[in-house]
Amino acid sequence: MPSPSPDPRSLVLVFGASGYIGTNLVPALVAAGRRVRAAARNRGVLEARGWSDVELVEADALAPDSLPAALAGVDTAYYLVHSMASGENFGELDLVAAGHFADAAARAGVRRIVYLGGLAPPDADSEHLVSRKQTGDRLRAGTVPVTEIRAGVIVGPGSAAYEVIRDLVYHLPLMVTPRWVRSKSSPIALPNLLEYLLRVPALAEAAGKVYDAAGPEYLSYEQLMRQFGEIAGKRPRILPVPVLSPGLSSYWLALITAVPANIARALIQGLKHDIPADDAALRRLVPQRLLTFKEAVVAALEAEPRHAVAARWTEGAFMFRRLRQDYAFYAKRASGSAATTASAAAVWQVVTSLGGKTRYFYMNWIWTLRELMDWLVGGPGFTRGRRDADDVRLGDTIDYWTVVGLDPGRRLTLDFGMKAPGAGIIEFEIDPARSDYTRLAVTAYWHPQGVWGLLYWAVLVPFHLFIFKGMTRAIARRAEALDAAKAGLKQA
Repeated sequence: MPSPSPDPRSLVLVFGASGYIGTNLVPALVAAGRRVRAAARNRGVLEARGWSDVELVEADALAPDSLPAALAGVDTAYYLVHSMASGENFGELDLVAAGHFADAAARAGVRRIVYLGGLAPPDADSEHLVSRKQTGDRLRAGTVPVTEIRAGVIVGPGSAAYEVIRDLVYHLPLMVTPRWVRSKSSPIALPNLLEYLLRVPALAEAAGKVYDAAGPEYLSYEQLMRQFGEIAGKRPRILPVPVLSPGLSSYWLALITAVPANIARALIQGLKHDIPADDAALRRLVPQRLLTFKEAVVAALEAEPRHAVAARWTEGAFMFRRLRQDYAFYAKRASGSAATTASAAAVWQVVTSLGGKTRYFYMNWIWTLRELMDWLVGGPGFTRGRRDADDVRLGDTIDYWTVVGLDPGRRLTLDFGMKAPGAGIIEFEIDPARSDYTRLAVTAYWHPQGVWGLLYWAVLVPFHLFIFKGMTRAIARRAEALDAAKAGLKQA
């Protein structure tokens, strides 16, 4: 027998709250007056969202001991996790995680699970599409009633499929594409999908049901790119060829877009199918006006200048993209790290001394060469100096960098001020991993603008990887020397 409708004051769990849908669903639930608990594997990621009146917990469906605390007292649990970013065998991980969650939800007395799955044709053979379906089956094998909503392309800032379309249109005036660009789907606007997710838990008749969610149109990916181009003022030339298989396409896409490679690869593997949707049942159950693809794109683009996008820290934030919609939402990245016996305080002291007379700790001649190139094209490359040799404040200018993020002792984020075809951030993160050592990581995030932005990154990324490895080691040595000097003073 279907369970009764929930009390509006009952507790809602968003499991996988750090992902794209979770990041947008949590604020929507709060705005609807619901009590919300947000769960993710990394609590720090949730804390960075700045959500007020939301309980934050750290939990992992692959670690079943972490689930009871996350599910305690929960009425409705949204299950939004997947393992695409984990690389190979993510389908197996998804099934194990879903089994753990279904069992734990039953023990906790959860009334309803709402699972966001994916649309898939009957003959689907991509691991991504098959895994989404099997995950729903595994959740339904438990005793807690499940409502599954299956969606295809989601149109909204940060959606992987949408960002692939945006990157392709902005980055390539001429696209030599595989035949899958003629495959069709029914894209759904993010606000429409959120409305379905918000309302189905209160409907008793939705318990145990599977619903397709779709927009009002059935369009090919070529049509989606052309329609996006019309709105963005671009006229992409699209040339489908038969030689690019989904496998080859995934590697090609990794070069052209900034969408994380594992996610892009999983999406591509499913694009060789037409993916129709029969959403009549869901439209009857939850009536609303469905946005066309063009309307959804306009809504997505208009949300960014209003800073109404639930963006991650360095991913998608409009301020980090120079307020430019033609700069990729997701960032290319390169990192280097080192472990040191120095204290976190000493590492922080060294990191915050960069720039000015201190320079950049490692191979400063390369930094000088890049500064010269910027100066020759009228940029601020030879601007040097800082407000204070030791103290750092939010908003400070350090040479041609601006301090845009500051978590004393833990994180320093600098915005890149030189002239370049895109927007860049460099971030220093200090993790006192154990009592006997500290880990320092330096990461560059690059939001490319067009094909020149992609080429710029391709040329510089090997240098970034080399320099950051040496830079972190040099910082570690200086921090160790600081600690040794302090210890010597104490002994004296």
